[in-house]
Amino acid sequence: MNKTGANLAVYALEQIGVKYTFGIPGVHNIELYDELNNSKQIEPILVTHEGGASFMALGVSCTSSSIGTLMIVPAAGTTNAMSGIGEAFLDGIPMLIFSGGTRQDSGRHYQLHQLNQENLVKEITKAYFKIESHNEIISTIYKAYDIAISGEPGPVFIEIPMEIQMFKGEVDKLLTYAKSYQNPTINIQKIKEAAQLLSQASKPGIYVGWGAANASEYTKKIAEIIGAPVATTLQGKASFPASNQFHTGFGFGPNSIPASQKAFKNCDAMLAVGVRFSEIGTGSYGVTVPENLIHIDINSEVFDKNYPTKVSIEGDAEEALQLLTEELMKLATIKEKNRSVLTRLIKEEKRKYFSEWTEKKLTDKVSPGFFFGALTKFTDDDTYFVVDDGKHTYLAAELLPVNQSRHFVSPTDFNCMGFCVPAAIGTKFMNPKSKVVGIVGDGGFLMTGMEILTATSYKKGVVYFVFHDGELGQISQFQKIPLKRKVASIIGDVNIKGMADACGAVYLQMENDFNIAQVMQKAFDEAKNDIPVIVDVAIDYSKKTYMTKGVVKVNLARFSLKEKVRFIGRALKRHLLEK
Repeated sequence: MNKTGANLAVYALEQIGVKYTFGIPGVHNIELYDELNNSKQIEPILVTHEGGASFMALGVSCTSSSIGTLMIVPAAGTTNAMSGIGEAFLDGIPMLIFSGGTRQDSGRHYQLHQLNQENLVKEITKAYFKIESHNEIISTIYKAYDIAISGEPGPVFIEIPMEIQMFKGEVDKLLTYAKSYQNPTINIQKIKEAAQLLSQASKPGIYVGWGAANASEYTKKIAEIIGAPVATTLQGKASFPASNQFHTGFGFGPNSIPASQKAFKNCDAMLAVGVRFSEIGTGSYGVTVPENLIHIDINSEVFDKNYPTKVSIEGDAEEALQLLTEELMKLATIKEKNRSVLTRLIKEEKRKYFSEWTEKKLTDKVSPGFFFGALTKFTDDDTYFVVDDGKHTYLAAELLPVNQSRHFVSPTDFNCMGFCVPAAIGTKFMNPKSKVVGIVGDGGFLMTGMEILTATSYKKGVVYFVFHDGELGQISQFQKIPLKRKVASIIGDVNIKGMADACGAVYLQMENDFNIAQVMQKAFDEAKNDIPVIVDVAIDYSKKTYMTKGVVKVNLARFSLKEKVRFIGRALKRHLLEK
């Protein structure tokens, strides 16, 4: 049969369950867009910038069973999208990127957008494919999809030259999709070794990341059986419910809140699942990990990179934890007394810490404690929270309880500012009946805030809280502590209302602690009309998070005595003598 390449590509996308593509049409992909217009399943979404498209695709992949998919032009479209592609690669999020390609049949050089894209994207993708014939389109897309979602997930790039899109070619048949990958076979002997270590431990602990997002039911059972506190990575914040009595919070080292630090003190065996012990998760590698470390991950490359393991188990987290649960039930005896002491400690330390943030209401600023306390009341367990990169990220990590898996989405190891606004839109596309909340600093908002026009155009009622302090908050605080200077971290005086008006969004102001509830009620009421809402929050950043304090403490401790004296001396001199 004769089919155009565009027709074959859209057929394959339908077979793997794609619902939306994000991007901008151009001369090298108009045939793909024309064919998408004929699809009853897939809607092509026009964005204002391909960077926004890639973050929207991340929102889709993080919060649904569908895969985030880009449809972009080559060269300029690709470079614009690379921030989101890089985020997907380092954070282990599946994504498909479809790019048009310059013509291969013309014999011409210096064509518009002519560039070796394989070289361009090879460092931030799991695989790259360039279509050479009509007959390989469907099978290549299926292979790309399997690569994207298997093992540690990630982005895969497919380039389709223009002449293949436009012209008809002979194909043998329209293949249907069938999964061709299998998860690694789990070593049962290692599961038994892990169960022995955990059941014999006097103070076991559990540390889970994004890789354990689908395994929370088994994590809860294991915590119950062995009486262990459970901490999470930043990316995996929603991989264990905050309402569970064993939940301590983000991290377990100096970068974590007192509930975590105290619950994990003297931990003698740790179960780490779906984590990489990365810089952010460990607070600049400041955590102390016990000798009896059991590490479970789908990607064996992460084992022993930063901390040595006693038992490493390659495999899918859900499968591995199910097997571990069954083995522990044969061995472990629930220690009621120890467990009750632990859960009382966690509950009391959480209460005490949150109360530190709500000691007194402010009349000129919005306190993070009162803000997040109110936000919890105006949302529910089915609400999706999307954050950006900045000081607000760690406030949310410490003060915002999240109880449903995959309901907290954050840029992490790539750590790209500008993530929140478009990622929240992608999340809303896939979860139209749920509340979607974006929490973003003014610096991150300025990077992609105009993408709210996309939310307005497609009637997506996302509520954005812009923490407006006029600075790059996290960096300016890191500068101020040791340097007493804020270099290139003060933001121009932006009119956020003007941006809201330009994009057709509702604008609201949250000026102090006394109008938080009123403004939130108005914001969520307006969002019910399928219109985005921007809340301009006069945030008070004066109180430091444990993440900030912990990272400064850990890094300073690593300095040589000579450098430590120099840094502390410089800080004291500036703080005491400079006006």
